[in-house]
Amino acid sequence: MPAPSVAAVAGWERGMRRARRLVAAAVLRLLLAAHVAAAFDPVSVGLVIGAASALTGYLSYCRFAECCREEQPLNASALKLDLEEKLFGQHLATEVILKALTGFKNNKNPKKPLTLSLHGWAGTGKNFVSQIVAENLHSKGLKSKFVHLFVSTLHFPHEQQIKLYQDQLQKWIRGNVSACASSLFIFDEMDKLHPGVIDAIKPFLDYYEQVDGVSYRKAIFIFLSNAGGDLITKTALDFWRAGRKREDIELKDLEHVLSVGVFNNKHSGLWHSSLIERNLIDYFIPFLPLEYRHVKMCVRAEMRARGSAIDEDIVTMVAEEMTFFPKDEKIYSDKGCKTVQSRLDFHEAPNGAG
Repeated sequence: MPAPSVAAVAGWERGMRRARRLVAAAVLRLLLAAHVAAAFDPVSVGLVIGAASALTGYLSYCRFAECCREEQPLNASALKLDLEEKLFGQHLATEVILKALTGFKNNKNPKKPLTLSLHGWAGTGKNFVSQIVAENLHSKGLKSKFVHLFVSTLHFPHEQQIKLYQDQLQKWIRGNVSACASSLFIFDEMDKLHPGVIDAIKPFLDYYEQVDGVSYRKAIFIFLSNAGGDLITKTALDFWRAGRKREDIELKDLEHVLSVGVFNNKHSGLWHSSLIERNLIDYFIPFLPLEYRHVKMCVRAEMRARGSAIDEDIVTMVAEEMTFFPKDEKIYSDKGCKTVQSRLDFHEAPNGAG
């Protein structure tokens, strides 16, 4: 995990916010002074308006550098379009994430941060969704200084350093929420996180108005995990074998099973976690295993993203190279859409390229 200069970051952002407020007030006073002076001295009017223009120019800082826009509303239509056009085979994730984010961002006084836990096998769209969410909350997406991605195997690799990680995590989150209340924190590979690490952020996710003078109520936390993938697949298979459509699966069919399953799974990162005990995770969102038709959708989407013409022969070749499970039925791609890009590179390479 990068070594944060928490105090410097927080102090700088608070200073910038205070400066912008002071400048705005100064502009208003200058313009009022110009209105009074107009009856007496045109030269004075020009000087006052010139000074006001200079100060107003300072306020355009946010046009050139990223600012935290805490009250900026969520464009729900844009988020809905992104989810529907870019995420395939995940009707539950699309519905729940859209409703959860829209409701949270429309609430001017949330009682706690929004906390989402995304579960499913690799390649089903969890990382992709976190990218879509980041892009719809902050203009620079994952590159925004207000979006923070933690990868368990990179930032928290050593089991013997759990206490150090907990302290670093608390300081990092406290400093960044102080700088921007609407910060987004994404924790990837939760199934590889050492149990206990994530409990360090429990006070920040709880129903406190403030913790040490900082309010975390407008922040968003997203956990990504492969844990629970077996439970999700079992439910999906049960529906398929009963002749029911995957779109008939509802959140209530999986959410409780997931919360209990990851709580009791020693490899979930949420094993016996106080976050689950205290019901601080707002939604456990299942990502269903992807079928052959969904893999083909992924291939077409990747072709469009590259500006390539859709070649159905290549689409079919890429999809048919995937391996599917269970062994007898062969319904679901065992890697989801994870290897679509590399396989498409191979098929789109010029003849003789090596």
